[in-house]
Amino acid sequence: MARSLSLMSGLVLFGVSVALMVAAGLGLPSWDALHQGISRSTGLSFGWVVNLVGVLVLLAWIPLRVRPGIGTLCNILVIGVAADVTLALLPETGLLAVRIPFLLVGIGLNAVATGLYIGAGLGPGPRDGLMTGLAQHGISIRAARTVIEVGVLLAGWLLGGTVGVGTLLFAVTIGPLAQQAIRRFTMAPTTASTTTSTT
Repeated sequence: MARSLSLMSGLVLFGVSVALMVAAGLGLPSWDALHQGISRSTGLSFGWVVNLVGVLVLLAWIPLRVRPGIGTLCNILVIGVAADVTLALLPETGLLAVRIPFLLVGIGLNAVATGLYIGAGLGPGPRDGLMTGLAQHGISIRAARTVIEVGVLLAGWLLGGTVGVGTLLFAVTIGPLAQQAIRRFTMAPTTASTTTSTT
């Protein structure tokens, strides 16, 4: 029960954090820049794109022989919905006095959400499962992550996703912040738990 609560609260907060960064309009993490670019190109809502990209990435697991967990499936179903609901509730504003706090709170909340989600130990997110799957086939984690993140960010930028100071700030702060959150929220392993990672 505690693991399920940690998982679901983490996923919901992850969606809220992404929505705050989108509303800030100051730059997005690589995958969310791609999601926004696809959303702007297709007319689909941001949340629907998050979910659909998650499904497509999950299909790429098949040749890599990576097994999803319940957390993986919940990731696909929950984060996009939470992001869309939050975006619908947030006020539209052009004021930097509002947008900067949105960005900073979004980054901090993303770290907390990552700690809760990973700490539940119920399965990796689709995007990080792709990275770890490639690593299992002889590609280093560093190389896999770098190629994926840079490629996704470039694609997102070309499609019209927001790339800016927020992108850089997220990149340099999320690692240390998420590490602290993971230490705080990780639950003791059980025989039923699996190694996890973020979206």
